[in-house]
Amino acid sequence: MATKIGSRTVQLDTPISVLGYAAIGSKMESQGPLAQKFDLLNEDSTFGESSWEKAESRMQTDVVHKALDKAGVSAQDCDYIFAGDLLNQCISSTYGLRDLGVPFVGLYGACSTMAESLGVCSIFLESGAAQKGIAVTSSHFCSAERQFRFPLEYGGQRTPTSQWTATAAGAAVLGKGSLPPYVRKVTIGRIQDLGIKDANNMGAAMAPAAADTIKTYFEDTCTNADNYDLILTGDLGKVGSTLLYDLLEQQGISLNSKHHDCGLLIYDLEQQDVHAGGSGCGCSASVLCADILPKMRQGQLKDVLFVATGALMSTTSVQQGESIPGIAHLVHLSTTMPS
Repeated sequence: MATKIGSRTVQLDTPISVLGYAAIGSKMESQGPLAQKFDLLNEDSTFGESSWEKAESRMQTDVVHKALDKAGVSAQDCDYIFAGDLLNQCISSTYGLRDLGVPFVGLYGACSTMAESLGVCSIFLESGAAQKGIAVTSSHFCSAERQFRFPLEYGGQRTPTSQWTATAAGAAVLGKGSLPPYVRKVTIGRIQDLGIKDANNMGAAMAPAAADTIKTYFEDTCTNADNYDLILTGDLGKVGSTLLYDLLEQQGISLNSKHHDCGLLIYDLEQQDVHAGGSGCGCSASVLCADILPKMRQGQLKDVLFVATGALMSTTSVQQGESIPGIAHLVHLSTTMPS
């Protein structure tokens, strides 16, 4: 059964296995350093659909089917699907997954959604409410730009602190089993707000939440960075990663070179014009499913803290001059089975 340790961390005592996983990307992702690790890459960012929103829904459909195939599981074998995205009413998820026939739990954590869906799904499995579940999320550069900033036709200029929303999706099939990696612990984030109001500086808005969640997890588990092979945030980019180090160092915490950020891994910042790095739900989800989970399956990584971060804003709140709250959820993935 699940055990709460410390203030906010849930320890899972049943082996919750990541049975299968998949990642999809598009043109920008195909030009990045992780291109060869994606399951599917489509140079056409419409994915054969008539709108950017439909394209993103198609990505969710395709990535879930690919993850199910790799897990050797059918949709009918799954008790629930936990999904969300950046668009209003999470339409990428609802339209993309409506034909699966799987009970749907819609989630919104902005760019933290992959960690949120993995965590909630794992706790459902641990409780006995489900035997298998799917965690999935996506983002699309064009649909996000149209909703949160300006339509592409406007030709607006991006500031140096801005990040490039990944046109990508990631999905993981979870179940009780003996196949590593396993979800061992989950720490649910608290809303943090340093008063950042610039919608083109997401990294700064999300960094306080990442710092708070990492600090809390270390305190709850009596561990530090040396206990893990990798501490993976997503998606703070250059600006947010620097701020994360500063915030943790103020509290006497060092990540000891164990930290990487999905927004800095998915693209080549020297060769690709993404300014401060990548972002979007699909950024951390695709990096996790394309790069990190395979490395864990192959034994190259043993213990990973996946700390996905999200900016909990809307177009309305930004236009009204509100600050941008951040959230960060943490999932401890390990190749060591619970005893």
